[in-house]
Amino acid sequence: MLNWIRAIGRTTLDFTCWLGGVTLLFFNMLTGIGLVFTRPRLLIKQIHFIGFMSLLIIALSGFFVGMVLGLQGFYILSQFGAESSLGVMIAATLVRELGPVVSALLFAGRAGSAVAAEIGLMKATEQLSALEMMAVDPVKRVLLPRLVAGIISLPILAAIFSSLGIIGGYFVGVGMLGVDDGSYWSQMQAKISFSDDVLNGMLKSFVFGIIVTLIALYEGYIAIPTSEGVGNATTRTVVNSSFAILGLDFILTALMFGT
Repeated sequence: MLNWIRAIGRTTLDFTCWLGGVTLLFFNMLTGIGLVFTRPRLLIKQIHFIGFMSLLIIALSGFFVGMVLGLQGFYILSQFGAESSLGVMIAATLVRELGPVVSALLFAGRAGSAVAAEIGLMKATEQLSALEMMAVDPVKRVLLPRLVAGIISLPILAAIFSSLGIIGGYFVGVGMLGVDDGSYWSQMQAKISFSDDVLNGMLKSFVFGIIVTLIALYEGYIAIPTSEGVGNATTRTVVNSSFAILGLDFILTALMFGT
């Protein structure tokens, strides 16, 4: 029994320390947020690396997820004679939940792990120490542009995921299963609210972009400067980001749609 209590206490203390370190790093970067926009070429480079390089996997995933939703949704709705609501079901599912959440999980697996490995390797090769020796703050020079790039990229990627998912659902529902073309789009436009559905989904993506990129930067920044340490940092990035995304998704959904 005492061993269980010790394990729970140790885990709680470790999580508290980790959360405190992430929070301190975030506020440290916020103090220099204005410096990012004085170096637009550096920011654009990071948006290309973090966002554009993740576009293909997120776009293809969104299209195929939409196709699966079209098949499953048609099968369920046809039992109630409501095939015309297929577009509403697909759009609401993607815009509210699957778009932000699946995009964030894919983003964590591709961009988050890459950022953590890059920062960890820079630490292992003492590039961050070299910047400190030249009186350059590595947090504001190296980490901050990546954070801003992640915040900008993920909402755009989530919007692309949802858009292509709707097109994939249209391809299956209308093109293969014979759902009426006009009903698919008209009911979607009538039932999906921009303020209640689209903006709330974008807000989720914005929060996930902050969390995933921040975790990746922190794990890379505290990584043990060895090949094993960098590998462990990338693993922790994906695992911790996934838990954070799913946990925050529940909290945000309860706040947005719970009433």
